[in-house]
Amino acid sequence: MVNKNVMNLKIRGKIALGYIMILVLLGLFLIIVQGRIAELEKETVMLSGHDMQVHELTFQMERNILDMETGQRGYALTGNDSYLAPYYDGLEKWQVNYSDLKELIKGSTSQVENLESIRKNIEAWIVKAGQYVVELKQAGRDDEVTAFFHADTGKAIVEQIRSESQHFRDVEQAATAKRISDLKSRNHQLLVTMYILWSLVAIVSIAASVLITDNIVKTLKNVIDAINHIADGNSKARRIEVKTQDEISDLATATNRLLENAEREQRFSDQLTNMSVKLQEKTAPAALCDTFLSKLATILEIQYGAVYIAQDYYGDSLLRISSYAGGNEGLSPGKEKILLGEGLVGQCALDQNILKLEELPDGYIHISSGLGRTPPRQAVIAPVVFENRTVAVVEIASLMKWVPDHFKLLEQMLGLFAVSVNSVMTRMQIQHLYAEAQTMNEELQNQSEELQSQTHELINVNSKLESQKQVAENSASELEKMNEELERSSRYKSEFLANMSHELRTPLNSMLLLSQILSENHTGNLTEEQLSYASVIHSSGSDLLAIINDILDLSKVEAGKMLIETSAVNLTEFPNLFEGYFGKTAESKNLEFSVVLEAGTPDIFYTDELRLHQILRNLLSNAFKFTEEGGVKLSISKLNTFSSKGYTPAGPVLAFAVIDSGIGIPPDKRDLIFEAFQQADGSTARKFGGTGLGLSISQQLSKLLGGHLTVESKPKEGSIFTLYLPYLEEESDPKDYSLDSEAAAALERGADDSGDAEEARVDGKYLRLVGKTVLLVDDDPRNIYALTQTLEKYSMHVLTAQNGFECLQRVRENPGIDIMLLDIMMPVLDGYDTLSILREELLKHDLPIIAVSAKTKNEEREKCLAAGATDFIKKPVIIKDLLTIMSYYLSSKAA
Repeated sequence: MVNKNVMNLKIRGKIALGYIMILVLLGLFLIIVQGRIAELEKETVMLSGHDMQVHELTFQMERNILDMETGQRGYALTGNDSYLAPYYDGLEKWQVNYSDLKELIKGSTSQVENLESIRKNIEAWIVKAGQYVVELKQAGRDDEVTAFFHADTGKAIVEQIRSESQHFRDVEQAATAKRISDLKSRNHQLLVTMYILWSLVAIVSIAASVLITDNIVKTLKNVIDAINHIADGNSKARRIEVKTQDEISDLATATNRLLENAEREQRFSDQLTNMSVKLQEKTAPAALCDTFLSKLATILEIQYGAVYIAQDYYGDSLLRISSYAGGNEGLSPGKEKILLGEGLVGQCALDQNILKLEELPDGYIHISSGLGRTPPRQAVIAPVVFENRTVAVVEIASLMKWVPDHFKLLEQMLGLFAVSVNSVMTRMQIQHLYAEAQTMNEELQNQSEELQSQTHELINVNSKLESQKQVAENSASELEKMNEELERSSRYKSEFLANMSHELRTPLNSMLLLSQILSENHTGNLTEEQLSYASVIHSSGSDLLAIINDILDLSKVEAGKMLIETSAVNLTEFPNLFEGYFGKTAESKNLEFSVVLEAGTPDIFYTDELRLHQILRNLLSNAFKFTEEGGVKLSISKLNTFSSKGYTPAGPVLAFAVIDSGIGIPPDKRDLIFEAFQQADGSTARKFGGTGLGLSISQQLSKLLGGHLTVESKPKEGSIFTLYLPYLEEESDPKDYSLDSEAAAALERGADDSGDAEEARVDGKYLRLVGKTVLLVDDDPRNIYALTQTLEKYSMHVLTAQNGFECLQRVRENPGIDIMLLDIMMPVLDGYDTLSILREELLKHDLPIIAVSAKTKNEEREKCLAAGATDFIKKPVIIKDLLTIMSYYLSSKAA
């Protein structure tokens, strides 16, 4: 009965009962021991006070002798008076220590005699060695000092002093040992008493602890085992059983609830990840919706489902394009097309709220199987919303009612489905718009030809001019509309080209990185032929990247968006600057190359230096490409007046003429070369390479700079491309054409932007990377593999993750991460949300995070920095740029 009452106590009561029993026994123990402790204290004072002080003074005297000897020798060798300080200090202090020691041992006649002998030897050393050598040195008698140290009579005295001091200490230690032995003997009885009392306390304590803690420890062990079971990655289905009614029972109950929640959250996470992977594999709306309903049926145990897709961005109707377990019989009551606000599905699309229907009537719908049919117990109509816009509506039904967790999981899956639907529909819309744009371009051209024919007839038939005036005005109006349609189609084309450039950058990233690693051949196991293959792959990938950049730049220029910023341009730097750009090219082709500043050319003028360099490098690159012998020349001069067809500047201009002795251009092809994707001869693309974009971009840029680009050429004699720019003597206000700064920067870097990572490593520029830990986050295994191979060459420890959730887990498990490369476009949890969690929830404010994206727009960079990224780098990743950025932020972090 008593035992049962004890077990039903709370933990506080059980522990208090055990402590009270122990405290009572300890009180008895203290009373018995207290008297003996007072006696021990007196005896201990003798040992700790007298004996320790004797030993300390003995060592102090020996140290004083050592100080005097050191000071004497230092002064004798150097003559520096600073060495006399320890000598005189020891000379003074040894006598004080001698007097104190003599007072302590006055009760021992033998020790007093030993101490007296030590004193006499110290005084003898002072007279014969210490003071004697000091006085010789002070008198300048260095020869006698040297002779003294050769004989070194003082050393024997010092050795005698040390021997006598050791004997003195041995005698004292023997006396101390005797006193300790006597003390042990007297304490023997106390120890026997203490052991008896301790045994009694131990027996009572063990009995109390066994009685009280048996129930506590057993339950806590069950809890710990369950938690370790989960921490080791095992199943979370294990539960804890408790038979007591104390706080341990409450702990077990709370732990079981935690296990249930963790198991449920893990199951939800796995289901969401699986759903995301399946949806990403689909590119057609019907296949996407079929996959979503099939997975939803497995996860939420639904027996009926249908998906209605919004027709377009501003559409007012929904079209059913997929169903699950419906068939003709199941869907016969429904409609294929539903207007917004029509019925529950249409109203759900407008309100953007989930509708839950329970206790459905028998005639609502039937769920059929091979054995029979039955009405559902519950139906749910849910909107699929992307950026506050309803892109679809999902209607599902089941034979059982859902718990709240089912609705929570459904909302998360609808979010994934919304992103996938928007992506698929947007892709289809772009394809459709592009096809329409091509058709409209052809129709517009035909209509334009017809309009020109009609205009010619109107001029010849003057008598019918008045009657046909209204027709001409209507035609002009139609032509204006067609021009607007043409501009719109051009924008669609530019947007399409920009998106395609983005999609091509991601696979190029891993191809360029891996081919560069192969070409460096660090392991030395590749043949010359294999190295040649790797070099060709890297070169071809770089050419493809250059083409993509040209296409992207052209789309931006044609869209009419570019930022022109004027600044001072130093023309005297151009000879050295362009010699650095093209000197090696001229040398490799055995061509002459010169940059000439003609007489009267100013040193400084104002324009956009970046765009000017871009135009001149395009022109010079073409000149070298199409010149096999002779030379290339860049001539810069100032013209006070200039006029050309369609271009008449108000003041003086600067002329930049690029002159070559190349293949030349036929007269009928001179206008064609300025069109995008065109060259004077189709065969040149095969012989000389290129896309035909350089001159088109250069012409557009020259117009934006307020200039003019002309060409003079004769076949087989050469060509002269001349850029005319207004001569501005002061800075003008910037003109906002908002060209993507990333595209301009790409052209500014020049032909060889990849750099030589191996050379940089030899220069020791990236030593900050050695031994650091980097986390690579990218959903493309090819990019992870390529970057891992690259960074491990710099002795970095590389961790990887393929989505945002894995990234957060890696950060929690590895607090020592030094820097992170984070891909922005990832499934499940993208880079923006991951950045937000890292900065705001995990408080990783000092961790350098470099955002990586195939999107090259300046808005993408600003968006990443606003989300919390430390810096931004685009794909394909250029190794030299990446290593430079990482070294900079690791250096800043270390500082």
